[in-house]
Amino acid sequence: MTHRSQKRVTFILEIGIAILALLFLYPLFLVVFNSFKTYEQVLTNILALPKTLMVDNYQAVWGLMGYPKLFVNTFLLTLLSVTGIVIFGSTAGYKLSRTKSRLSTVLFFLAISPMMIPFQSFMITLTKLAKTFHLINSLGGLGVIYWGLGAPLAVFMFHGFVKSLPIELEESGAIDGASRYGVFVRIVFPVMVPVISTVIILNVMWIWNDFLLPLLMLNGQQSTLQLASYKFFGQYKSEWQYALTAVVYTSIPPIAVFLFLQKYIIKGMVAGAVKG
Repeated sequence: MTHRSQKRVTFILEIGIAILALLFLYPLFLVVFNSFKTYEQVLTNILALPKTLMVDNYQAVWGLMGYPKLFVNTFLLTLLSVTGIVIFGSTAGYKLSRTKSRLSTVLFFLAISPMMIPFQSFMITLTKLAKTFHLINSLGGLGVIYWGLGAPLAVFMFHGFVKSLPIELEESGAIDGASRYGVFVRIVFPVMVPVISTVIILNVMWIWNDFLLPLLMLNGQQSTLQLASYKFFGQYKSEWQYALTAVVYTSIPPIAVFLFLQKYIIKGMVAGAVKG
């Protein structure tokens, strides 16, 4: 293939990717456009651009949601959950990867097997179990539940990444007098930055945007941004202009996290695919 033909193929591929990107982003554009409309304009034509920018929607939703308090609640819940998932996932993935035994293999498959079980199939049992251990009606208890639900994927990703690391790195640390814990903290964990970033991104997107589990576990005692967004949908009337504005408010933080860490996500997803 000539250089000119390669450039033509590359150009066509770029055009196709741009069109696909616009198709995927179009629903987001609709949400943003309609968040600046009045209730009547949203119902009349959802595809039309706003006639006037209703910035008052954002001021109203800020107060109606109690956004600052709920932002702090959701942030602390996400921070607690993601921190626990990274700590437990990295330590378990490292230990299971470096321990060469039949028991380690069995434990690894047991650890990742929950990924294949739909949440809806055990959510009632989980709710009853959480009530028994007094984990409901609190953000801390909900964070602990997220540890268990998020750990399987994290263990799977860290396990694969550690297999790609040369054992000589840890042996050199041990020769210098570092303990097994010191080797992990000082040598292995810093090298895990790509997969750690990927685990953070995936779990921030999931936990921040999760609606069902907080609805089951908090029972109105606490609230998150996702639960507060639902208050704009009533039995007889849905305040669409406020609901869409709430979606924009709720979506900004995880999008910011993704944009900040996106350069690591591909590297982290493929890390460990080929043993080095």
